[in-house]
Amino acid sequence: MSSIIEISGLKKAYRVYQKREGLGASVRGLFRRQYRTVEAVRGIDLRVEQGEFVAFLGPNGAGKTTTLKLLSGVITPTGGTAHVMGHVPWKRENAYRRRFALVMGQKNQLWWDLPAQESFRLHQQIYMIEPAAFERTRDELVQLLGVGRLLQQPVRELSLGERMKMELIAALLHSPEVLFLDEPTIGLDVIAQHNIQTFLRHYQQLRKITILLTSHYMKDVAALCKRVVIIAHGQIIYDGSLSGIVDRFSSHKVVTLLFSDEEDRLPGDLSRYGQVIEEQAPKVKLRVERREVAEVLSSILSKHTIEDVSVEDPPLEEVIAEMFSTAGEPAPV
Repeated sequence: MSSIIEISGLKKAYRVYQKREGLGASVRGLFRRQYRTVEAVRGIDLRVEQGEFVAFLGPNGAGKTTTLKLLSGVITPTGGTAHVMGHVPWKRENAYRRRFALVMGQKNQLWWDLPAQESFRLHQQIYMIEPAAFERTRDELVQLLGVGRLLQQPVRELSLGERMKMELIAALLHSPEVLFLDEPTIGLDVIAQHNIQTFLRHYQQLRKITILLTSHYMKDVAALCKRVVIIAHGQIIYDGSLSGIVDRFSSHKVVTLLFSDEEDRLPGDLSRYGQVIEEQAPKVKLRVERREVAEVLSSILSKHTIEDVSVEDPPLEEVIAEMFSTAGEPAPV
């Protein structure tokens, strides 16, 4: 059985003009421009099955949004191939446009000064949705997102969270089989994020559509996705489960020690076992290298009376942040 999204060796490079400082350099630049090549996507391979909800993660500039733009046909690659539901995205066939949707958290597809319901009607005409199907789908989405009272309000008067709900309705009116989501909860407060997460989880389970999500909020990923793809400098460096990220990229454990009340004071030599993260007598948290945890615990327990001890993986956000910060710079082109 073929995958619904198939990517092989996909590349996208840009020529970027190098503007020099100073008046003389600017004048010379009028006659002899200097460029450098930036490889936003560097030959990635990816397959996504029907009905999967996949997180596509990476630091700023990693190539996430570029990949989504390639898959939605907004831009054309410089190499490689991609097929989504059997279509080549950058051919921009109408048959393909009616089968997918793209929602970008920092871009608006609704008319700013018109009520959302007017933009919905425009989408009905663009996608040639039958009136009965349009009204049924619109009413279902409006009910699921609880925005019925806002349909007649100009979009510019809506809050950021309310606008994102309307953006999702507009994107789903034609019942796409594939949905690309680029930072859908960016800038939203905790309640709005939770509402969007709840809706996406319910709708995906209900319709079994395929969703590729980019987000900097790990709570989005943890709440919605079982599979995670991580991209850095235009190349995929991880493709697997959420829990597997910690196992692969974290080099340490968090050891929490609760010392006995019999101890007069906390021992002062704990830093030799690992980095002291938190010290609040009688409890201490240590950052200990994975391979040294057993040895460290054995040594501490032999010298001190411990009431309780726990060994945990570091928070996912910390592991992701550390991985992104330690990723080397791409080779110059």
